[in-house]
Amino acid sequence: MHVHVNAATSVDGKLSSRRREQVKISGDEDFARVDEVRAASDAVLVGVGTVLADDPHLTLDDAELVSKRESRGKSSHPARVVADSRARTPTDARILDDEATTYVLVSEAAPADRRGALETAGAEVVVAGDERVSLPAAFESLESHGVERLMVEGGGEIIFSLFDAGLVDELTLYVGSMVIGGRDAPTLADGDGFVSAFPRLSLQAVERVDDGVLLTYEC
Repeated sequence: MHVHVNAATSVDGKLSSRRREQVKISGDEDFARVDEVRAASDAVLVGVGTVLADDPHLTLDDAELVSKRESRGKSSHPARVVADSRARTPTDARILDDEATTYVLVSEAAPADRRGALETAGAEVVVAGDERVSLPAAFESLESHGVERLMVEGGGEIIFSLFDAGLVDELTLYVGSMVIGGRDAPTLADGDGFVSAFPRLSLQAVERVDDGVLLTYEC
């Protein structure tokens, strides 16, 4: 499986403010690029923190991109995936509507009633790992469901976990011309952080987009 992390940060590396509310960092040109990356993916992954903070839909906004997917024999929208160890995804979250398949990755520690509630709400629950989701095992399950290209849209905790597990193949990072600041504001890679053996990336391209810059890395 090819795992492509896509994110937008401020100049100081923040995904959002300390209030963890959605901040518009990029503009229309970058939004269109993100939609194209989604359209080329089999599934789009976010962590449960992103679901709780932003209630994203993660479907395609461009009708032409939907039509192109359908003409290739694909579903109208890529599948949606939530990494949610304790099954905290609200059953009325927009990501659980019937516009696309939704997989919720949980651990064995997720309460059985919460798993059942998510399944009733339309999710396909994938159990992998004891206390936390085992991403390698969960990704094997996604591959068995036909997911060959996975786009990751955040947040910082899941992105760190993916780098920590050595599962990232590509990173595209839009850096907006703004400063957010705040020691408690989420960054591109939160979690425990690395103290040695820092993942090294290979810069492939630099492009000016909107009022910022798009960096493309091979991982």
